[in-house]
Amino acid sequence: MTLNASTYVGVIFGITALATAGAFLLAVYKRAPNSRVSRIVIILVPLWMVVQALVAVGGFYQYTSTVPPRLFLTGVLPALVTMIVCFVFLRSDFLESLPLRFLTLIHVVRIPVELVLLWLSHSGDVPRIMTFEGWNFDILSGLLAPIVYFISFSGSQIRRGILIAYNIVGFLLLANIVSIAILSLPSPIQQLAFEQPNRGVLFFPYIWLPTLVVPVVLFSHMTSLWKLAANKIS
Repeated sequence: MTLNASTYVGVIFGITALATAGAFLLAVYKRAPNSRVSRIVIILVPLWMVVQALVAVGGFYQYTSTVPPRLFLTGVLPALVTMIVCFVFLRSDFLESLPLRFLTLIHVVRIPVELVLLWLSHSGDVPRIMTFEGWNFDILSGLLAPIVYFISFSGSQIRRGILIAYNIVGFLLLANIVSIAILSLPSPIQQLAFEQPNRGVLFFPYIWLPTLVVPVVLFSHMTSLWKLAANKIS
């Protein structure tokens, strides 16, 4: 199994993933530089990226006959468990420190991600249904992020209703593309895109999409909605 995408596509995505991680870590550090939880996060995220890169380069994820798929078991599941731990045990120590402004603006990264998916589709590495030419409209979340940011934070009071609506819609758009990606992944549970499966994410650097970028985006939506519902606005 090999990739057909041009090198520049991988470079653009690699920069996008690194920028996403860098922005997230900077937000964590600036709000709570002396927090033990923040220091752990600042160490774990780069380590996680390196581990996933090495595993993908070694071809581990390209073996697609296991149930559950290796990508879920060792790539996605640990990120989900980490998020659950944050929401169960670290709400006051970690989640409250994250700025709502950052959690809104971070969704701009979805614009280059969607462009990369389009290019991967054109090279035959992901199915067309995973792009905005198909069933994926997630780019709207990225395009709306700076508009929602400006409207919500430009006045003397934060517009909670707009932020809640944006995060709910963004979450649903994310759930849509994640569902398509899972059902298109070459595996025993594949249900879509058999002629052109979602194999691009099994390679480096695109492995950072399901193991880093999507978890950061999902975490941002969930944290924003929790802060808005609990009136922990900062």
